[in-house]
Amino acid sequence: MKVLKKPNMRWQWTKCVIALVLYAAFLIWIGSWWGVIVIPFIFDAYITRKINWGWWRDLENSFLVTLMSWVDAIVFALVAVYFVNIYFFQNYTIPSPSLEKSLLVGDYLFVSKMSYGPRKPMTPLTMPLTQHTMPMGLGKSYIEWPQWEYERVSPSPVKRGDIVVFNFPAGDTIPSSIEYQNPDFYSLCQELGRTEFMRQKGAELPIDQLNAHERRMAFQLYHEVGRQIIEGNPGVYGKIDWRPVDRRENYVKRCVGLPGDTLKIFAGTVYINGKATKEPENAQHNYIVKLTSRFMPDSMAQRLSISNSDLNMLYSYGLLPLTRKKYEALRHHPMVEEITYNIHHDDRNTYPLNGNRHWTVDNYGPIWIPKKGATVKLDLDNLPLYERCIVAYEGNTLEVNDIGDIIINGKKADSYTFRMDYYWMMGDNRHNSADSRYWGFVPEDHVVGKPIMIWLSLDPDRALFTGGIRWERMFRWVESFD
Repeated sequence: MKVLKKPNMRWQWTKCVIALVLYAAFLIWIGSWWGVIVIPFIFDAYITRKINWGWWRDLENSFLVTLMSWVDAIVFALVAVYFVNIYFFQNYTIPSPSLEKSLLVGDYLFVSKMSYGPRKPMTPLTMPLTQHTMPMGLGKSYIEWPQWEYERVSPSPVKRGDIVVFNFPAGDTIPSSIEYQNPDFYSLCQELGRTEFMRQKGAELPIDQLNAHERRMAFQLYHEVGRQIIEGNPGVYGKIDWRPVDRRENYVKRCVGLPGDTLKIFAGTVYINGKATKEPENAQHNYIVKLTSRFMPDSMAQRLSISNSDLNMLYSYGLLPLTRKKYEALRHHPMVEEITYNIHHDDRNTYPLNGNRHWTVDNYGPIWIPKKGATVKLDLDNLPLYERCIVAYEGNTLEVNDIGDIIINGKKADSYTFRMDYYWMMGDNRHNSADSRYWGFVPEDHVVGKPIMIWLSLDPDRALFTGGIRWERMFRWVESFD
């Protein structure tokens, strides 16, 4: 029979007071007073000990004691990670080249939740270390109920030029088979609907010849036809599902436009409030490159840090994304016969999808970015720009009646006052980034945090021990690559 050693109560009281003070400070910081229900349990664990928290230690079966000790340690670690990920920082991996050459595919980042103020959990019942799906395809890693209102602890605004991690705004509705939602559900519906209409009718709808009300109805038709195609082909597109704000895919881009700004892109240059902005040093644009031979030597590609995916683009389409420095390095290279800037002319998939502005990724806008408390006049021409903000992000109902009146929450409206700030996010890889030019504004409640450090960087084009670890990037501040 085990003889239990009587605890030193003075030391127990000291630990209890320290724990209660720290916990109370945490509750004051986050402003969540429901947490006081935990205080009696903290007191009991140190002082009264009415609940036998370590009951498994008294078991005679050594296997069960070992098993429960592991379970106890894992549960404690998961709870700790849950709170650390919510309020302090989390890990993020760069999955796509949209920010190259500032951040590279294979960079592992520490993302600070403190930079903009930690966002309180909106979907609190979720498995730690997962975003939306359990490992091995075991289904959702969260329970949709309850859903809490958006609130941020000690909020701080996003600054122009910041690299920001945020929840993908257009990722609310998803075809489950499309990784990273690229294209997103709404773009996919439009494209599938347009293609199917052309197949049946032999031509697209004459969008340019329609007035604003007729254009709205035409794009709604495309969307509905496309949605029917997706719903009718679950083997191809998977199940259509919905995700709450904080369980949507994490994206990372650079903040180019702030609330209240007017943004315009002309010939690839971004203008804010009429003034040209300075591009990040590592910003890339696509160039049409004609080589004197079929392939670029590996030594040349490695020296210029040109990835295999970029080379595939060159060999397939004659396009190569280049920074200004790399453009200058290639311009006079004996292997380069010709190099010219590639201007994008395709306007079909730019935001807003249900508009007809003929904006492209190189020539876009002007567009005003919504600001909290600011009021915008609404008409059928500018409604496509702000409809998603009004309905999907701020939870209103909106319809347009048969005579073209805008009805918000059951009342005729010719203006709207925004309840949140919005941001305009773009990738530094300007021609190869699915960003705000395609899916619009990022609401403030979607902002997750700011990448602060690269703690590991793996080159996907090389083996681990033959150059696969990019040592020169490890433990570097993200700002040093701006």
